[in-house]
Amino acid sequence: MRRFLLIAGLFATAIGLLWIGQGTGAVAWPRSSFMVNQLHWAGYGAAMAGFGLVLIWQSNR
Repeated sequence: MRRFLLIAGLFATAIGLLWIGQGTGAVAWPRSSFMVNQLHWAGYGAAMAGFGLVLIWQSNR
C-alpha cells in the first residue's frame, strides 16, 4: 500500500505541475492544448499537486 500511495502521489504531483505550467503559459505543450494560458487550469493543477503531496506524505507515515 505504501508503494502504491507513493507512486500515485508522484504521478498526481507531476500532472499538477504540468497543469500549472500550461495554465500559466510557461509550458506550451502540446501547442494545440485547450489548457494553455487558462489560469483556472493553474488552480486545478495546484489542487492536484497538493493532493499528490498529501499522498506522498501518507505513504511515509
